[in-house]
Amino acid sequence: MSSQKILVVDDDKSIIKIVRAYLEQAGFTVLAAYNGTSAMETMRSEKPDLLILDLMLPDRDGWDITRSIRNDKRLATTPIIMLTARVDDSDKIVGLELGADDYVTKPFNPREIVARVRAQLRRRQFEQAEQIEILEVGLLTLDLGSRTLTLNGNLIELTPTEFNLLKIFMESPGHTFGREELLDKALGYGYEGFGRTLDTHMRNLRKKIENDRENLTHIQTVYSIGYRLVEG
Repeated sequence: MSSQKILVVDDDKSIIKIVRAYLEQAGFTVLAAYNGTSAMETMRSEKPDLLILDLMLPDRDGWDITRSIRNDKRLATTPIIMLTARVDDSDKIVGLELGADDYVTKPFNPREIVARVRAQLRRRQFEQAEQIEILEVGLLTLDLGSRTLTLNGNLIELTPTEFNLLKIFMESPGHTFGREELLDKALGYGYEGFGRTLDTHMRNLRKKIENDRENLTHIQTVYSIGYRLVEG
């Protein structure tokens, strides 16, 4: 699974270096910005999964950036962890009221930052899982309510097993699923079929979603492991 992107914004390069090291060790991709202007540019261009934001920056403070993010429909749901040397409770309250999700005071334990990042991303994942009715990857659109698939606007007929398999892939594009995991999730833990049965379902599903030359989404076989859905 492609690693989640974390944007760290702080004018102190040593802080970013430490946070980056611990987050990358935990498997995250880390982006960096040293002022508010570049932070907003990176937010709009990269759309990171989470923002770690210093309150005091050379050009714009963290409160102003938080306000801008929460007023931007494309970025509004991004979790924000505010990072600051200020310890006044009123500062913390203002940040949270403006839309920050968490607040960490310097000096801090880098492991605590990693733990809080993971906690915020888990919470966001659960919230999204409760809200999502439509899954979109490339030109594929899967409607979970009506259990229908469209490819570039054209309705594609799927069997129940094909639908379940595609739902699994589209919920985690880029993630490699093992064969046994796919059998369990798509067909149920009580299913006693063989791997060849899965191969048949996968072959049929591929024919249906990869027959459009304009569609750049396809299912890859990962040798000796399983399958994954990719774009491009």
